[in-house]
Amino acid sequence: MSVSEQADVVDVVVLGLGPGGEFLAGTLAEAGLDVVGVEAELVGGECPYWGCVPSKMMIRSGNLLAEAGRVAFLAGAAEVTPDWSRVAGRIRDEATDDWNDQVAADRFTAKGGRLVRGRGRLTGPRQVTVGERTIRARRGVVLATGSQPRIPPVPGLASTPYWTNREAVAAKELPASLIVLGGGAIGVELAQVFARFRCAVTVVEGQDRLLSQEEPEAGELAAKVLREDGVTVLTSARAGKVGHDGTGFTVHMQGVEAPLRAERLLVATGRGADLAALGVDTAGLDPSAHTVPTDGQMRAGDGLWAIGDITGHGSFTHVSMYQAEIAVQDILGRSGPDADYRALPRVTFTDPEIAAVGLTERQARERSLRVRTSLVPISSSTRGWIHGPGNDGFIKLVEDADRGVLVGATSAGPAGGEVLYGLNVAVHAEVPVARLRHMIYTYPTFHRTVEAALGALR
Repeated sequence: MSVSEQADVVDVVVLGLGPGGEFLAGTLAEAGLDVVGVEAELVGGECPYWGCVPSKMMIRSGNLLAEAGRVAFLAGAAEVTPDWSRVAGRIRDEATDDWNDQVAADRFTAKGGRLVRGRGRLTGPRQVTVGERTIRARRGVVLATGSQPRIPPVPGLASTPYWTNREAVAAKELPASLIVLGGGAIGVELAQVFARFRCAVTVVEGQDRLLSQEEPEAGELAAKVLREDGVTVLTSARAGKVGHDGTGFTVHMQGVEAPLRAERLLVATGRGADLAALGVDTAGLDPSAHTVPTDGQMRAGDGLWAIGDITGHGSFTHVSMYQAEIAVQDILGRSGPDADYRALPRVTFTDPEIAAVGLTERQARERSLRVRTSLVPISSSTRGWIHGPGNDGFIKLVEDADRGVLVGATSAGPAGGEVLYGLNVAVHAEVPVARLRHMIYTYPTFHRTVEAALGALR
């Protein structure tokens, strides 16, 4: 039976079936609620098709090339020849996307949910319209529509065939050259991948360093390793005008006479949500806002919840999944703890990985905390020395000295994202630094550097 033949009144409508939305909708359906999930694109959202999963597959390929090159260098062997076509064939396949989309859709409907294909919007309290069909929700509506690339208003840019992360991931052929606008996580990850496959890459970042939301040392490390991969890194630089002549791009920089030229242009200047298009004003929310404010139970209003990117706590799958679990419990009338973002983890999957949790040193000082910090290079550890080439990285700790607990940490290194786990636990559980110093740290591991960093807090 098609959705159009079903009743117009259900228990819950979930707008957006990305990772968090799909989990939430499926869990509520399994609990016995009448749930309609609305999705305009592929079920599963950005992460499995254009974001987390395919980009990390590309990064894995680039890292293998780098490691092979390091081995070849140490052994005096021949240079490794990269092959982009093998990567492109593995990453993107429309038939595979369609198959995975159908699998995800079937998984949701098997749990008792009903899928509506189309772009939905709020048209009143507890009411959603998809095309010409209006669905009313007895319990409420969940907003889980994710975000889209934010395109800066650079003159000429909109009329050019620029790439976003989607086109970059889907590229079947390697361009000879690439300009990346934006030095955040997406920009630096993709810049390194393309550079390792012999594409001439230039990164343009308006702030004074890459990864500007992280510790300064993280941005410095990212710039260093990108340059070692042949990337031109321009910071405190802004595009003033963009042109395209049918064969390539010309980017005129503000205050710079000579323009940049490349075959392709990737825009990676952040992500955002169009709340006006979502119709949030009909639910009493500000359509001009950048995010949907929620309370600790993910409530955005009476009979309205929001999870994921649009809540403003980071465009991370793990955040949407975390929030989805909280919203599920609240919708089902079960008490549970409020959302807690003190130990929000994030990882930039460059080589080395740059991972962080909690507050940066600057953020801690802005909160008037009495701060102690330490910074110890990974290369100073036995495992770092054993690792040799490719052992760039460091552990940086930020301690609230008055309470004697860590409020932030950065783990950069060959396994930075994995090493972060222990630091994440320490920040989240507020484990006393004195207790952390009396842990037994496995030898020889990268995470043993944490022990040295604890001893170096000043």
